[in-house]
Formats: sequence, C-alpha cells, structure tokens
Amino acid sequence: MTSSTLSPTKCRHCGTPLTKVFADLGATPVSNDYLSAAMRNGAEPYYPLRALVCDSCRLVQLEDFRRADDLFREDYAYFSSISSSWLAHASRYADAMTARFNLSPGSTVVEVASNDGYLLQYFKAKSIGVLGVEPCRSVADYAIKEKAIPTRIEFFGVDTARKLVAEGFAADLTAANNVLAHVPDINDFVSGFREILKPEGVSTFEFPHLLNQIRENQFDTIYHEHFSYLSLLAADRFFTANGLRVFDVEAIPTHGGSLRLFVCREAASHPRTGRVEAMLATERAAGLDADAVYLSFSEKVKETKRALLELLISLKRQGKTIVGYGAPAKGNTLLNYCGIGADFLEFTVDRSPQKQGMYLPGTRLAIKAPEAIDALKPDYVLILPWNIKDEIMEQMKHIRDWGGRFIVPIPKATIL
Repeated sequence: MTSSTLSPTKCRHCGTPLTKVFADLGATPVSNDYLSAAMRNGAEPYYPLRALVCDSCRLVQLEDFRRADDLFREDYAYFSSISSSWLAHASRYADAMTARFNLSPGSTVVEVASNDGYLLQYFKAKSIGVLGVEPCRSVADYAIKEKAIPTRIEFFGVDTARKLVAEGFAADLTAANNVLAHVPDINDFVSGFREILKPEGVSTFEFPHLLNQIRENQFDTIYHEHFSYLSLLAADRFFTANGLRVFDVEAIPTHGGSLRLFVCREAASHPRTGRVEAMLATERAAGLDADAVYLSFSEKVKETKRALLELLISLKRQGKTIVGYGAPAKGNTLLNYCGIGADFLEFTVDRSPQKQGMYLPGTRLAIKAPEAIDALKPDYVLILPWNIKDEIMEQMKHIRDWGGRFIVPIPKATIL
C-alpha cells in the first residue's frame, strides 16, 4: 500500500480527518527518554514528530505513535518541585482558590497529574483534604513518602473518577496543571472531571496558550508527550461536548504564556464571565478559527532554527565554549530538530538529581550538576527551559564574573 492510499489520522476529539500540517519537526526520540551510561551506545527509537490541526474543532494535535503508558512510565524523571518559581506559582494558586471558592478543612481538593506533591502540599498546609492522581510511580512515591500527600498511582478518566467518588472523594476543586496536552483520549479525560466534581464544584485547567506558542515561535513545546496544543476555542468545544462548561478564564505568565480555565458541570450555577467571550474574540481576531495562521507557522519554525544555528556557528568559529542549562523535554525537541549536539555544546546541566548522570535522548549530551559550569567557566550558557530564564539567570548570575553570558533560543536566538 502506498502512502497516498493510507487513511488520514482522525481528530482525537471530534473524529474529523486531519489533513493540514501545523509543524513537521522530522523524526526525533521521545523527549523524556533520557539515557543511562549503559544505554548511550545502544540503538534509540525515533518517531515522526508532526502536528496537525483539525478543520472542524481547531484542536492542534500529534499523530499517535506511542501509548500514554509508554511515555509516562514508572521512571518518569520530571519533578515539578525542582523549580522555585513554579512552587511560588503553586502557592499563590492555593491561596487564590481557597479564598475564591471558600475552601475549608471540610473541602476536598483533587489534583490530576499531581507529580511530586508540589501543589497539594499548600492545600494540605491549610488542613484542606487532598488527593493526588498520578500515573508515574517515581514522582508519586516521592509525594507519598516525602510530603505525606495521599496519591493514587493511575491514569485519570471516567472509570477512575467514578471509583474515587464511590470512595468518598467527590471534589470541591480539581486542579489539572499542564496535563490536558498529555492525554491521548481527551474526551474520556475531561469527562472524568464531570464525574468527580460535586454539583457546584470547580475544575481548573492550566495549559500553554496556543496563541502565544504561535506568536512567540515556541515550536519546542511540540514533543511526543504532548498529544495536543490548546486554544480556548478548541477547549470550549470539547468541554461543552462532554457535559462541562467554561465559566471563566485567566491569562497567566507561566510556560511562556498560559491560560487558566475555570470549568464546572453544565448545570452548575457559576455565571460565565465576560473574560471568556473576550478571549474567544481575541483568538478569532488572531485567526485561530481559520487556516492561514496554522499553515504559516512552519516557516516561522524554520527561520527560528536558522537564526539559532547562525548564532552558534558564529560563536564556535570564534573559539567560544558553550554549555546548556537544563534538560527539559522542550530542550530535546530544540536540540534534535536543530541538529545541535556535542559539536556545539560541551554538556548540559540540570538541578534534578534524577537527571544528573544521564544523557539527553538523540544528542547524547551528558547531563551534569550545575557546579560543572563553575568548573569549566564557559563563555556562553544556552538556556533550554527559556520559560524560567529569569530564575536561571538569577541562580547563575555569577557567570558574569568571568565574562560569561546567556543565550535564549526562543522566540529568536538572543544573547543576554
């Protein structure tokens, strides 16, 4: 059978055949599949990394090549508590939600994709009942053992939600931060919140805003663990289709510009605020309900790649030493798509002990502790988690003592 006769991928929400390409980043390894020293000389699977946009509901999404339980395994290495700025964000959220929705010790807060307990610890400190749902044993065990956060180690959906309600965990508030993008069956996932919420309960969802991803050339947020890329236009449609209602929205600065949606059951009394219609109007005005803005993104991606390579090539020809900072999934997309390996970077560093001593997928760059930068004293540090560049530049400001400078690759390669 030739490729021209293959049936197109269908939208994971509405089932419409997907024919329009948003971004094609070639083939890459899975971004969070870090390699041990024993694995670094072995074979490594690569998968197509191509994002498509649905003509009908406007959900941007990847073709499926790996199952969720292959991607989010027991040895998952991302620990949310590593970032101090993210912890501060979580603390502010707990304060704001407690005040807005009058949460008390008799309330129940459930976080889906609760990771290492980074968020629920702040509700627990207020004596509010908490429960985490997290499929990856590595981070869930840390939440249970180190932070005493009760956590169920499983994937979330309708069946899990009904089971938890039967066990007494109907929720006044659920939180789902940066997880909507990670679920292959988006309808079952969001329907789970309909099931677990109390009649007047509220679910909040935070995710990187597709509009900012397009405007700021944030193509490196495309990787296999992210099945979907979200606008309010698309989210409003799939929540409505699954018996839920978006009643408020906030634009927040995390992850290069995100949205926080406030969602309730269809029959709940929460009135829809004017901010929802205003954001929908903003997205329509930007072209997110038409084809052109999606189809033009690929060229912006290519130009961002060219600009970064031009800068790095120029610096290396001047004999400069460059290292990376961070080992995030987005950084692996960037490095593999741009072809940046040991010919440009000496190594990268990361604060996470779980990543130190490992190697990046694809490029095989060593991941060291941040102190390795002090030992080498490189001329430049390429910040791979650019969304927390201010935090990193404050932590590493002493590199300027020897004349070191920072490079931020997105939206355009810039020396700071």
